[in-house]
Parts: sequence; structure tokens; C-alpha cells
Amino acid sequence: MAGIKYDPVPHDHEAFLIKARKRKGFSEAYDNLEEEYLLLHEMLSARAKSGLTQEAVAERMGTTKSAVSRLESAGKHGPIYHYAQKVCTSGWL
Repeated sequence: MAGIKYDPVPHDHEAFLIKARKRKGFSEAYDNLEEEYLLLHEMLSARAKSGLTQEAVAERMGTTKSAVSRLESAGKHGPIYHYAQKVCTSGWL
């Protein structure tokens, strides 16, 4: 592996969206995610403001730190509303 150079692929998100929005159904599906991402942003902000670690949140939710980490990386894994329900019923928010 020595000698292999990392060469990231550039990504222009605005150009991607312009092209993708031409596809049938894309705009509606993309726009429908806005509420979920706003909710996740608010929950992450609340955790940061409270000073709680993922471990502390996990303990209060009755789950593991890795589960909280997965849930907080919503775009990659997340059932965001399920996470919101668990956070709200855990009493830390």
C-alpha cells in the first residue's frame, strides 16, 4: 500500500442538485427530507448545549454509545424520527 496516493473525487453539491432535480421524483423526495434534517440539527444542538456526551445520552435512552453515534449520523444510517422519539422519552431533552 506504500506508494498509493489518496486522490479524493471533487464534489460540487449545487451542480449535483441542479442535475438531479431534473429526474422525476427527485425534488419531492429531497425536499421531504428537510424536516428530518432540521429535527436532527436541533437535537444535536440540544445535546451539545446540555454538555451531555453520546455515552450519557445512550445511558438515558437505554442503548449504546455506538447506537447514538449511528443515529446522529442520519444521512448515513438514520431512522431520525425513531431517534427523536427515544430522545424525547428519555428525559434528557
